[in-house]
Amino acid sequence: MNAELLSTFVDHALAQMLAVAERVGPRLNDRPLGPETNAVGALVVHCTEVCEFWLGHVVLGRPSVRDRDAEFHTSVTLDELRDRVDRTSAQSAVDLAAIAAGGGGNPSELRAFALGDGSDSAMVLYMLKELHQHLGHMELAADVFAAEAR
Repeated sequence: MNAELLSTFVDHALAQMLAVAERVGPRLNDRPLGPETNAVGALVVHCTEVCEFWLGHVVLGRPSVRDRDAEFHTSVTLDELRDRVDRTSAQSAVDLAAIAAGGGGNPSELRAFALGDGSDSAMVLYMLKELHQHLGHMELAADVFAAEAR
């Protein structure tokens, strides 16, 4: 596993998320199609927690106090998101380096939940899939807001 390459993909996804957040600006915490959809800001928060959960908890075995449901109901500012993304990027690079060096392998029932063979590599790829899936959701939300503005 190439930790630097994987960090590049994580950083790219996070940077694109911030770009979408900046694009929606004051609509950052608005739900694009009503209460059943997610705000861009909440999705960025969720994605930073996805990184910590899958890398830190599932693969490396750090304790988790994650409140997944609350992630989707949070309101944030762009500055808070920038800080959160910076911290997530730095921690993900450290975690990926530790995993590449053989520091993973934490037994977890969640490994069976993700796609793949349950290996550390499969968990990392699953996390990347989740990041890019939610980036697509954010792009769609931004498109809805842009269409409304026309």
